[in-house]
Amino acid sequence: MMDPIRIGSATLSTISPAVESPGSVVAEAGRAGGFLDQLKGAIAQANDVQLQASHAVDDLMTGKTQDIHRTMVALQEADISFQLMMQVRNKLVGAYEEIQRMQV
Repeated sequence: MMDPIRIGSATLSTISPAVESPGSVVAEAGRAGGFLDQLKGAIAQANDVQLQASHAVDDLMTGKTQDIHRTMVALQEADISFQLMMQVRNKLVGAYEEIQRMQV
């Protein structure tokens, strides 16, 4: 099995390429901390980063802080987390469309 992928505090485990049966995939997805839970956690974390960046900008604009560097870092983190979530969404939509094109 390959090493897990880390996104912030969440860990996405990669699936071994040698899957024995479709039932084992369902069992893997049904475990605690399944794909859906990991995806929800990653989305919540990206939302938290966006909110922190918004608060940093508000603090800078109202004069509560003069630290423009931390504000810019917070904005860049928010931008990168948003870009990552968009790429994940694009991959999921692409996989869904590919499944829809399969003939049964």
